[in-house]
Amino acid sequence: MAKLTQEMKEMIAVQQCFIATVSKEGVPNNAPKRSTRIYDAETLVFNEGTGGATYKNILDGSRVAVAVVNREVLDGYRFMGTPEVLTNGDIYEQAAQVSMNAGMPRPKAVILIHIDEIHTLKPGPGAGKRIA
Repeated sequence: MAKLTQEMKEMIAVQQCFIATVSKEGVPNNAPKRSTRIYDAETLVFNEGTGGATYKNILDGSRVAVAVVNREVLDGYRFMGTPEVLTNGDIYEQAAQVSMNAGMPRPKAVILIHIDEIHTLKPGPGAGKRIA
């Protein structure tokens, strides 16, 4: 598992994350998930509210890529990971409470993304290179 640095955690906390998946037919999907946040140093989490293409692709076995960038400082990261779907239990209930506290409905599921690789999205010769 790859570990998040403090800089990565801070960027995820304030910037929009985009989740990429692929269908079993090979059709790519990329969607903003505003609930994306840090679960621990090796895991991201987001609440799946709509049950749309991202969720279907994950249920069908897609791995996940999460991109986050800060255009002001021209830096960013891509996190490649393995999703875990939770529809009940303590983690789900805690995440559901986050949604309800924000005035949103209970999520259809909570997705943990266990980070396998981290790539830099900083412009220049190292763009896209694996860093963890």
